[in-house]
Amino acid sequence: MKVDRRGVLAALAVAGCARLPARPRTLPAAPLLIETPMPAPRWALLQRDLLAAHADACEAYYAQYVDANDALRCFVRWGANDGPDDAAEFTNDWVLLHALGASDRLLELAQRFWEGHLRQYADARTRDVPIARAGMYYRDFPVQMDWQHNGEGLSTFNVMGLGAPGDPRLAARTRSFADLYTGRDSSVGNYDPQHRVIRSLLNGSRGPMLRKATALDWAGDPFDASRFHLEHGEDSYDEFLAHYEEYTDVVGDNPLNLQATTLGLNAYALGLGDRFRTWVLDYFGAWADRMQANGGILPSKIALDGTIAPDWWGGTYGWNFAPVVPQTGNRENRNRVPRAITTFYNALLLSGDMEFLRLWRRQTAIINDAGKMIDGQWSTPTMHGPEGWYGWKPGPYRTSAFEIWYATQAPEDREIAGDDPWIAFLEGRNAGYAESALQADRQRLDARVAAIRADTSTPDTRLADWTLDFNPASAKALVQTMTGGLHIARPTWSRTSPPQGGVPLHCRLRYFDPDRRRAGVPQDVSALVHGMTDRETRVTLVNTGPRPREVIVQGGAYGEHRIETVTGAGAQREVAGRAFAVQLAPGCGADLVLEMTRYAARPTLAFPWDR
Repeated sequence: MKVDRRGVLAALAVAGCARLPARPRTLPAAPLLIETPMPAPRWALLQRDLLAAHADACEAYYAQYVDANDALRCFVRWGANDGPDDAAEFTNDWVLLHALGASDRLLELAQRFWEGHLRQYADARTRDVPIARAGMYYRDFPVQMDWQHNGEGLSTFNVMGLGAPGDPRLAARTRSFADLYTGRDSSVGNYDPQHRVIRSLLNGSRGPMLRKATALDWAGDPFDASRFHLEHGEDSYDEFLAHYEEYTDVVGDNPLNLQATTLGLNAYALGLGDRFRTWVLDYFGAWADRMQANGGILPSKIALDGTIAPDWWGGTYGWNFAPVVPQTGNRENRNRVPRAITTFYNALLLSGDMEFLRLWRRQTAIINDAGKMIDGQWSTPTMHGPEGWYGWKPGPYRTSAFEIWYATQAPEDREIAGDDPWIAFLEGRNAGYAESALQADRQRLDARVAAIRADTSTPDTRLADWTLDFNPASAKALVQTMTGGLHIARPTWSRTSPPQGGVPLHCRLRYFDPDRRRAGVPQDVSALVHGMTDRETRVTLVNTGPRPREVIVQGGAYGEHRIETVTGAGAQREVAGRAFAVQLAPGCGADLVLEMTRYAARPTLAFPWDR
């Protein structure tokens, strides 16, 4: 099946992006003054407490598991189970918490650990796995791995621009990493610009794997696993190999590779050039065309010439990927196509075109239309093979439906999204949610700190993934309540654990402290987003402290939402730009209503005063 190389969707994407204004109006000259006394609400005090608690908690975690060279204290090895990507996840959510207003120390430690783990895994070598014999990292990037694991390993890196957009190391690495996939760096050969394909599921700084993968490639060198707690259920290295026995079909493009576009998004948002935006939309446009040509379903196997494979459902991690679990002998469905949803959001950010999210909506409708009654329950499929749909589960297919509604705010998407305690809060049906969610995250943090103190493991009994369940960072409730944002995790973007997959922040509002020239709310300031529609955001700002505070309120994580007007404190003010400033008198606060045009501006990570 041959797909038009320059499809209609790709052309629309580039044209739509060209329509987005590059430089919306800067901040209004004078801040909005709020002088109405407001006793500190309980949610506001809980926010301040949770932000502050992370400083000591993260220090304790770092001291326990990181050495004086900022390297992870563990048994270092290569492999998809417990390799470099797991080490890189050690500080997940720390940069995000800093960007909300937590201690500068979180950003500092996250940056230090990033540098330390790069040195650690560049020096680490395999004996048997060919690709990593000269180092597991090369040019600061994994030598060759799939984008389920590459994405997870970039979870911290991909949000560093929220707190340190001026860091020259960040800019240099973002450009270098992105160019591994744009085709600009011809030394690696990951990307074929003629056919618009990333040439293998396994790719990286030493190029693509253009042969069948082996279990050794995935599992890493042999080792004595008996002294380790193995997080994936295996009991021995032989079971590691058996786990990956069927992970062979890697040549050609795969939807997981779409996650590489986040590097292009961040390169553009850091001001590194329009070519990165063009590449993201062009590469994604090829996949959008293939999706349309495949009847509305994103195919999981693309040939090297850019055509859809006859077995479009094939490929490792594809629609029909259900390998045998060695411990049970049963097959387990491991379709990872849903992880591609992050790129649909990337395309939306770069183009302002909601049609990209509607592609996913139509795929969801097709899958739901395939539903049938099984044992008296309406069930829908999650897998597809040569015999058609299978992997039936009770109820409608809702994978990423919540996130599609978040972007579109369309009534038809709200219906399929289902219910959620946070949605109920935003709709006025769960008044106590903010307090209960913040309390739950504080309890989670305290439990993690207690677990760190009780942990008797030693570096020679820990693999890289052991420490992840001790990370005290608890950002979900803060992201939701402060920014009206998504705290994204795992392939279905579950809202219950720290982010994985290198997904950017998606939110209604962000905050900046102009006095300290940093991201996040100023000291003593709290914010609660308590209502959202397509054109409106309702937020309460309050200063809980004894000194006046100024805060800048921005539309979206990347300034992508244009704020038209702000109403509150007895006045309405025109903004017509990305952000506005608020001056909060001591002990004062107000409810504000923001009229917004969402996805109306080109994304940028520059701080408001640097634009």
